[in-house]
Amino acid sequence: MILCIDVGNTNIKYAIFDKNELKISFRVATDLKKTSDEYGSQLVNMIETMHLKRCEITGGIVSSVVPSLDYTIDRMCDLYLGFKPLRIGPGLKTGLNIRCDDAREVGADRIVNCVSTLVKYGEKKPMIVVDFGTATTFNIISANSEFIGGVIAPGIKGSLDSLVNGTAKLPRVEIEAPKSVIAKNTVTNMQAGIVFGFAGLVDYIVAKIKRELNAQSVKTVATGGFSQIISKEISSIDVVDKMLTLNGLKYLYYLNRPEEKE
Repeated sequence: MILCIDVGNTNIKYAIFDKNELKISFRVATDLKKTSDEYGSQLVNMIETMHLKRCEITGGIVSSVVPSLDYTIDRMCDLYLGFKPLRIGPGLKTGLNIRCDDAREVGADRIVNCVSTLVKYGEKKPMIVVDFGTATTFNIISANSEFIGGVIAPGIKGSLDSLVNGTAKLPRVEIEAPKSVIAKNTVTNMQAGIVFGFAGLVDYIVAKIKRELNAQSVKTVATGGFSQIISKEISSIDVVDKMLTLNGLKYLYYLNRPEEKE
């Protein structure tokens, strides 16, 4: 079995695979103050709760956009599982050609999402990968299967946090679509602004990307925590795949350690 870890600014996502079979997946809050022991105890408790044996987890791979946690996660894997994980970065084989000004600036999660999309949905046409994470990212793959650029916009939760923290009377609300855009109270007013506002943002950016690509057919794949909520409000998203990043990490692990897939 292998462990895939996606370290984001808000959450850390874990998945354990036995070859291609997903055994468990879960997430914990990203906390820069937690030690490797604290993260390790969380992981071990979840493994034991699901009646898995940690001695059977023989390798792992990490995608991270939080460099300050790199040592903590590596040490956690070493102490509690007995291996040093592969890490998305220079020297790791991905098979993705990056055609932008500086490939080093492209986030590890964006690389993994593009690779995962190519493996699962790859067709001889451009594709757009929209990730609703701490930031909302749009990643464009050309018809030649190359990463050619993208867009970074504010994230949904961060926008709501900014709205609540910057005002004296607005409450914290659940992020869900109200029944009508013409809202009748403060809570639904805020929900309409956040959900329908981001739906409009996604629709406009995807449409503009398609015009610049000048392609007759473009596939749009969405992932991330709020992908289902937003995709219900627009037609520009073709498929929602919540496991896109973790499945991409699994693929990249076996791409770099092919002998372990046998």
